[in-house]
Amino acid sequence: MEGPQRFAARALRTVPNVPDYRVSLQPMDEEHQRLARSFGSVAEAYDRGRPSFPQEAVRWLVGQDPTTVLEVGAGTGKLTQQLVALGHDVHATEPAPEMLEILRRNLPDTRTSQASAEELPVPDRSVDVVVAAQSFHWFELDRALPEIARVLRPGGHLSLVWNLRNEKIPWVRKLGTLIGNQELLAKDIAEPLVHSGLFGFVEDASFSFWQDINRDTIQDMVLSRSNIALLDDEAREAKLAEVVAFYDDYGRGMDGMRLPYDTLCYRAVVVEQPGQSVTTSEDDAPEGPSDSEPPNDGPDDGMLLIDFR
Repeated sequence: MEGPQRFAARALRTVPNVPDYRVSLQPMDEEHQRLARSFGSVAEAYDRGRPSFPQEAVRWLVGQDPTTVLEVGAGTGKLTQQLVALGHDVHATEPAPEMLEILRRNLPDTRTSQASAEELPVPDRSVDVVVAAQSFHWFELDRALPEIARVLRPGGHLSLVWNLRNEKIPWVRKLGTLIGNQELLAKDIAEPLVHSGLFGFVEDASFSFWQDINRDTIQDMVLSRSNIALLDDEAREAKLAEVVAFYDDYGRGMDGMRLPYDTLCYRAVVVEQPGQSVTTSEDDAPEGPSDSEPPNDGPDDGMLLIDFR
């Protein structure tokens, strides 16, 4: 694991072994919006094919002790399951109803809302941590960052996490080329936080793990990508045939293969804003609708690509 680092304005750390590319976090154009909306149609494949997150990374993101966590862009609940297992009080939000349906199926006792990062359904200063896994790059940041800052208690923090394929290994790099190399690199992912004026220093840490995949789950992983989800049926089937042929060359039949990842984590403490109101009662109703009932009770280092899509 690489130790935590700090970012200051105009002094962002360069991620080791990553070429000097920049992450585009401008307001979403029409094509970006189409890609962002594509995940609902592949929600089941996403749940079957995407990896979870290392427990040590989750502890780094939210802390050791149980706390109040708002998860934004929770998808099918890959990170949510880890947060709940560690004893945190979690409210998971997700804009895509198909993704949220699977999350609720997997975690029926977890509080959920169908909501976007730009309109969070919780009161001011009501949560200790806001966390986003594989989703921050889809947010409209000029709206989402002030909204996240609004709901955080003084001293609370925003945490971001992505699973990154380790493409130093040749066959992993070949897989990346096959399924699309439109991933964006991680060099300046923290810059919007630094320059927003809403958050303090940005720390980071990385953790390594392997995902076990087989002939079926590698197809689900590919289907869950937005660039593949938007293909027509014929093109999608052709791409899956290429992936199956790749697996037959590199996999080990029923034994599958192990796909190496690095999990890149960021966190930043919210800055006190003038005129912020204080939530005075834990019984205050949410500012937006909640759509569920309350709860009943390593691989080698190398080039890191953020699997944004």
